[in-house]
Amino acid sequence: MSLALTLHGAEVLWPDGAGPGPVGIAGGRIAPPGPGRQVDLSGYLVLPGIVDAHGDGFERHLAPRRGAMRDLGAGLAAAEAELAANGITTAVLAQFYSWEGGLRGPDFAARVLEGWSARRGGGTDLRIQLRFETHMLDDYPAFEALVARHGAGYVVFNDHLPHDRLSQGRRPSRLTGQALKSGRSPEAHLAIMEALHVRQAEVPQALAGLAQRLSARGVRLGSHDDRTAADRAFWRGIGVRIAEFPETREAALAAIEAGDGVVMGAPNVMRGGSHNGNVPAGALVDEGLVTALASDYHFPSLRAAALALAEPMGLAAAWRLVSEGPAGLLGLADRGRIALGLRADLVVLERETGRVAATFAGGALTFMGGPVAARFLD
Repeated sequence: MSLALTLHGAEVLWPDGAGPGPVGIAGGRIAPPGPGRQVDLSGYLVLPGIVDAHGDGFERHLAPRRGAMRDLGAGLAAAEAELAANGITTAVLAQFYSWEGGLRGPDFAARVLEGWSARRGGGTDLRIQLRFETHMLDDYPAFEALVARHGAGYVVFNDHLPHDRLSQGRRPSRLTGQALKSGRSPEAHLAIMEALHVRQAEVPQALAGLAQRLSARGVRLGSHDDRTAADRAFWRGIGVRIAEFPETREAALAAIEAGDGVVMGAPNVMRGGSHNGNVPAGALVDEGLVTALASDYHFPSLRAAALALAEPMGLAAAWRLVSEGPAGLLGLADRGRIALGLRADLVVLERETGRVAATFAGGALTFMGGPVAARFLD
């Protein structure tokens, strides 16, 4: 339910920098201060709601421990509660559509999309990204039909096949563990990988056609784990303008210089580097080679990374990486800033600790905790 109220006394992160309020909320939008409820937020910060461009932390809510939940809607509701508690007002849920099977397989992807499509209310704007394995040539028609049926607006292309080992006739590392997760024998899992690998020469042309058809439907397209400028040039040439988690400075630089978006992981910033030994996200941020930070696998890292980066960069520039930057990358011009007429997506932080005190998504209160509650209840 959207509220009508005015927040005053807080420091507000406006488009031109931090300054005093007040901030009005009415009809789900940022509005002039009005006659509705007045809330004193002295000692707090009011910032644009966080926009998460890529997160798979929702998986643990859909598939706790060994089995998937029968009611994925309940899992999505639990994920949404965690998102709101971390100040996230728009979240892109990154779901695999992969030969890897199990929770990454096509059948589970279809279930997730069905649960997402059936979702009602909640406040947080949940969006779907499908991570499609490029070598699944026989699945292209079914994948396109799934995207169209559910109106999925974002597709990222992945290739997780261990091509080097397959080319050498060597057994892929961690084969047995991956096979067990998929519910297959190691032999069956390897046979699937080999069958996809041998058709590698067919992929570029088929992929270009798929990208063209998806773009014609207005689907936003991204690539994953680019390593070279040539990788990025290929993707850009077929209309893929977002580079997710490039593995090298070369690939990130090529993307930014061509006007493409670059997404890096907030956990990478907090760790001080990539767990895979790739280019550190913080180093790319320092060079201005990052458009947006994403939660990847850990929702709390978005807020924590922005606040950590605020020390060297300033709060406005750092917070832009988790608000206006990802909103622009996703084509969402109605959020990411605190300005009249935009969606009332706001996060209230305790000034001293940086903890999330309250979250508003589209003017609806989606989270509140701690002493700030007394300010709203008085």
